[in-house]
Amino acid sequence: MLNLDKIDCLLLSELQINARVANAELARRLNLSPPAVHARVRRLEEQELIRGYVALLDRERLGFDMLCFIQITLQLHQPDQVAHFRTTIQQIPEVLECHHVTGEYDYLLKVAVRNRQELEQVVMHKLTPIPGVARIHTSLVFSEIKASTALPLAGSV
Repeated sequence: MLNLDKIDCLLLSELQINARVANAELARRLNLSPPAVHARVRRLEEQELIRGYVALLDRERLGFDMLCFIQITLQLHQPDQVAHFRTTIQQIPEVLECHHVTGEYDYLLKVAVRNRQELEQVVMHKLTPIPGVARIHTSLVFSEIKASTALPLAGSV
């Protein structure tokens, strides 16, 4: 971890809760001047600790009712085959996350689709044809117990 003080951690925690909070309000919460808060935010952005700002959407209310985890095993782990797999996965919009993992499978994908027909399209027409894919295992999510993007920074310093 970079050299962060307690105020940096509190600032980052506040921004994780609401990235649209006004600079003046952040300054009030952190007991700093608005220019000091602005300078800290700029430094954290320049250090790429803050990679961007996004709106978190309600997946289900937007019709993406099926959340799935798909485990994929590759036949071979040749560098060109792995690179092609990774490049192809990045082009599939339904794939929200892709992680290279240890264990029985090589990759774990988090996928959001509207229905089983879209899931079939993703699995049969987007994942299965990728050269080198040996095995695909799909799990459907019954309910999401916890979903967070916030890192536990408050007690870091």
